[in-house]
Amino acid sequence: MDAEILATVGIGQIRLPDLDRHLEREQAKGKPGEVTAVPLAGAGRTELLLLAGIGDGSPTALRQAGAALARRARRRSALGTALAWGSDPAAVRAHVEGLLLGAYRFERRRVPEPAVLTDIAVLVADVAAPRSAVDAGVATAAAGTLARELANTPSLEKSPKWLAKQAEVLGRRAGLDVRVRGRRELAAEGFGGILAVGAGSARPPRLIEVTYASADPRCHVVLVGKGITFDSGGLSLKTAEGMMAMKTDMSGGAAVLGAMSVLPALDLPLRVTALVPAAENMPSGTAQRPGDVIRHYGGTTVEVANTDAEGRLVLADALAYADAVLDPDVIVDLATLTGAITVGLGRGHAGLFTADDILAESLRVAGEAAGERVWRMPLVEDYRAAIDSPVADVRNAGDPVVQGGAITAALFLREFAGARTWAHLDIAGTARAETEEHEVPKGGTGYGARLLAHWLESLADQPGWSGAR
Repeated sequence: MDAEILATVGIGQIRLPDLDRHLEREQAKGKPGEVTAVPLAGAGRTELLLLAGIGDGSPTALRQAGAALARRARRRSALGTALAWGSDPAAVRAHVEGLLLGAYRFERRRVPEPAVLTDIAVLVADVAAPRSAVDAGVATAAAGTLARELANTPSLEKSPKWLAKQAEVLGRRAGLDVRVRGRRELAAEGFGGILAVGAGSARPPRLIEVTYASADPRCHVVLVGKGITFDSGGLSLKTAEGMMAMKTDMSGGAAVLGAMSVLPALDLPLRVTALVPAAENMPSGTAQRPGDVIRHYGGTTVEVANTDAEGRLVLADALAYADAVLDPDVIVDLATLTGAITVGLGRGHAGLFTADDILAESLRVAGEAAGERVWRMPLVEDYRAAIDSPVADVRNAGDPVVQGGAITAALFLREFAGARTWAHLDIAGTARAETEEHEVPKGGTGYGARLLAHWLESLADQPGWSGAR
């Protein structure tokens, strides 16, 4: 679904009621996301006037207002929305994102629900100024929508092979280069972590590599997204309830692919490589065991203390490969990595770990612009001993006495990023939602795709990553 931008038009012969009195009667407060419906007399095709609260008028509030309007009009075929201020690009973009994201839903019904919203018109006072803002809003909303679709797809369909196929389709449509490594290539090149996690499944793992490159890139960014297409916990088995949401355990990979899908449309002067290590973590006679020692890409050995700490094992291979082969200026990884991050931050913020202050601030600002917030967490050096192993270079689960599980997981990943400028986003709390709220749907949220798109746009405005310092 696209948003179309139109010049402001008159109300025509519609008979409007006294809106102030109507809002007072309905006790409307004007909060973001609040919608008051006004039936129209003599309206012709326009049946209902929806008045949406915009709070302080910030981009966040306008995004929430757009989502509320789209959700309220979801069973209608068309929606028109008017922006009276009209020329603020950030406001227009956020509103368009909200409209498109609020209209999203995922279903696998035999008979789909009728009357799905398919047409949205955005009316503004000045067409010229926000044209690019509308296009950018459509692009970033599309990134989020793709990430949601990938995350919400049931794991019956979503094997590592299936996810790799979606990346190949994406590559053909967007003009991106895609390389997929299967089990033999992974074994030949030494991707021991990906192979170990996928060893228990009848559906073998993949490493997906997607590349976007402009003619004269200012810097090279590597995005790494966890791609566990289903996580049973392996032999360290989860509870039945704990598995219910595990089709979304590849939300980091979904976010990365979502962001990559819109880079050609945004036409950014960058080189961006996405790595999605995809595997299914299942228990079987061939599964990895607690106590096993894995040799990762580049030779680092890891003692498996818990097979349910599998995401960091596949990410470790991808990070080591990025460091050794791809020579990036900066690496950012996203993963539904730890339940511990939700204890500290809940579901409204992702945990951000990095030693680089400039990178941390740029991701924070991008998160605010995208409506996908982050909170910087410490890389506590005193906790590093918690992942020491008596038999390997490092172990994949921290000493429970130390606790700080999100921090020790980040410290584990740091071992594989080398000396690169690197950030880790733990999105375990933000990648899935139990209820609808504003532009966030129930289920897979697509978190991270819009944040990455906004962040990459900000890099495009810099002379180069090192030059940004």
